[in-house]
Amino acid sequence: MSEEKYPPINVLNVVRGFHRAELPHHITPFRFELRSGEKHHIKSIRQTHKERVGKAMHYHFVVVTKEDRYFHLIFDTGPLIWRLVQEVDSAQFFS
Repeated sequence: MSEEKYPPINVLNVVRGFHRAELPHHITPFRFELRSGEKHHIKSIRQTHKERVGKAMHYHFVVVTKEDRYFHLIFDTGPLIWRLVQEVDSAQFFS
């Protein structure tokens, strides 16, 4: 993945070792920080899916922040890095 097109971000997340109702996803992001220093707390995860890319897996998340902004994030298991794909307009995405 291109660092220019999909910039790396810092994400506070939990990786689930066993199933619990409070953690419905194997990987659950809770907040993230952009390179600019802008921080976002995740209110909910709207969509998730995973896909194999070469030998790695990409875990995709569409999240809603506490400011009601939508972001598409990816966790890449190859280099173990989170990336921001885009900020999503909810009206276009969910219509």
